[in-house]
Amino acid sequence: MALYCIGDIQGCDEALGRLLDGIGFSASRDTAYLLGDLVNRGPDSAAVLRRCMRHGAAIGCLLGNHDLHLLAVAQGVRQPARRDTLASVLQAPDRAALLAWLRQQPLARVHEHAGQQLLMVHAGVLPDWSVADTLARADEVHALLRSAELPAFMHALFGNQPERWSGALTGGDRLRVIVNALTRLRFCSASGRMDFASTDSATPPPGLMPWFDVPGRRTAGQLTAFGHWSTLGWIERSDLLGLDTGCVWGGCLSAVRFGATLAQRERLQVRCAPL
Repeated sequence: MALYCIGDIQGCDEALGRLLDGIGFSASRDTAYLLGDLVNRGPDSAAVLRRCMRHGAAIGCLLGNHDLHLLAVAQGVRQPARRDTLASVLQAPDRAALLAWLRQQPLARVHEHAGQQLLMVHAGVLPDWSVADTLARADEVHALLRSAELPAFMHALFGNQPERWSGALTGGDRLRVIVNALTRLRFCSASGRMDFASTDSATPPPGLMPWFDVPGRRTAGQLTAFGHWSTLGWIERSDLLGLDTGCVWGGCLSAVRFGATLAQRERLQVRCAPL
């Protein structure tokens, strides 16, 4: 039984198929976690979702910012962006089933492996949050995604404010901070103020740093796997795995295979053609 994490796919189903074939993935034996941004920008988002659905519990998924964008477009809350490639889902005969499945996916997961915990998010974790906090905050959002309140939730979801977390936040402000941290965060200040102006850079602006380098971060020492940051590329530390290596931009689709422990890892990649 093998355990894998796989970075951002963004509608590149052909690359995902080659990767799963190359690693010899077996749905009856193995478990793979996809770290969000399953859809958009690539050529066949619907095929990615159908593949995940076919594999059942063997493939566990997270929601990323592009996945939430798809749900908002489907609800009529947002207009498609110029570079969106969501028609394969929005015009699919099984559209309702695809979107219903997507709504069931969480924003954070933990997997127990050999007595150790692997925390998984799409983008980042705020420095004030513990693992338990991260899962609890993600569950707040997940409950609304699955509920009849989805349209109202989507209307409150998008925006850059508030910039930082407070336990006193309520309503749309609270949900927006949670979603922004888990699906959009790259840089923040030492005090946890999030920045969304420097989205295409791996170099922090003055006064900011990658979320995982904030001193005193409560999840420091906890192995955390994330995607979302293709300009950063592959990053591997004792407690950190960054797996977005720009598949949709002509880079690689990357996976990590864990061994007997979470410290035993093997990088696995397939090259992707630029779109």
